[in-house]
Amino acid sequence: MDTRTDDFYPTRLERPTPSFERLDPVVHSTGTDRTDGPLSETELAQYERDGFLVFNRFLDPSTVRRFREDLRAYEEDDSILRSEGTITEPGKQEIRSIFGIHELSDRFDQLTRDPKILAMVRQLLGSDAYIHQSRINFKPGFHGKGFDWHSDFETWHAEDGMPRMRAVSFSIALTDNTPFNGPLMLIPGSHKTFVPCVGRTPEDNYQSSLKKQELGVPNEQDLAALVDRNGIKAPTGPAGSLIIFECNTLHASNANMSPWPRSNLFFVYNSVENQLEAPYCGNKPRPDFLGNRTNTRALMPNDSRDARKTG
Repeated sequence: MDTRTDDFYPTRLERPTPSFERLDPVVHSTGTDRTDGPLSETELAQYERDGFLVFNRFLDPSTVRRFREDLRAYEEDDSILRSEGTITEPGKQEIRSIFGIHELSDRFDQLTRDPKILAMVRQLLGSDAYIHQSRINFKPGFHGKGFDWHSDFETWHAEDGMPRMRAVSFSIALTDNTPFNGPLMLIPGSHKTFVPCVGRTPEDNYQSSLKKQELGVPNEQDLAALVDRNGIKAPTGPAGSLIIFECNTLHASNANMSPWPRSNLFFVYNSVENQLEAPYCGNKPRPDFLGNRTNTRALMPNDSRDARKTG
C-alpha cells in the first residue's frame, strides 16, 4: 500500500520503520484557555511529561454502585450479549467489552457530559469534543485476559482515519484496582514517540483484534527502549478512581489471576477539529461503535445536574 501524502504517522508497513517524535502538541490549549479550567498548571505539566493523570475517588461510592448494578444487568441481557458491539473473551462467552455504551445507557451518556470532565477535555484538546468511542471493560476474576502493549492512536489512525494526536481517554474504575487484578499499565513519556507497526491490516481486523490484538503492537526493541528510559506505572486505587491518558500513551494490562474482578468505564474524546477521514490502512471504516462518524457534534455540558450524581 502506498503511503498517503496526508499521512503524518505512517504505520502498518511492510518492513520495520524507525520510531519518531510526535508532530502534535500534547496539551493543545494556549493562553487563557490553558489556565481557565479545573486542571492546575502542575497537572498539565505532569500530563505533558508522563502522558497521563490519576485522580482517586473521582466518582462517589453511590454512583459507582449504580454503574455496577447496570453492569450486572448487561451481563444477564441476551440482546446485549448477541450485539456486534459486545466482545467476548477468546473461545468463551464471558464478556470482555461492551462498546457504544454511551448510546445504551442514559447514566453513562450523562457522565460523558459532566461539566468538570468537559472542562478538562477542553483544556487538554483546546477545542470542543465529541465521543469517538465508549465501552465498559470486564476482567472477571481468574479468567480475565490481558491486553497487549499498544498506542490507541496507532489503531485509530490506521483503522479509523483519525488524522492527528488530538484525543484523550478517560478510564473510571468500577472496582478497586489492585496490583493483582490486571490493572492498567502505562509507559510514562511514551506518548512523545510514535512507533510505526509492521503488518498489512486485513479487512474487519477488529473482529479478532478486540479479543486478542496482534497487529498494531510495537516491536520489542522500541518497547524496551521506552521502558528502560521511564519505567512502567500501574496506578492502583479504589473504585471510582479516574485515569486520564493521552491517545498515544503506550499501555497494556496483564491477565487477572486474582479472584477479584476488574471493570472500568472507558470513553474517548476527540476534538471536533480532528474528524475522522478514510482509514490510513486503506480499508473500509470500522463500525461506528468503534470509530464514531455519525454523531460528531460538540458535546454540551449538563447544566441542570451533576452527571456524577445521576440517579
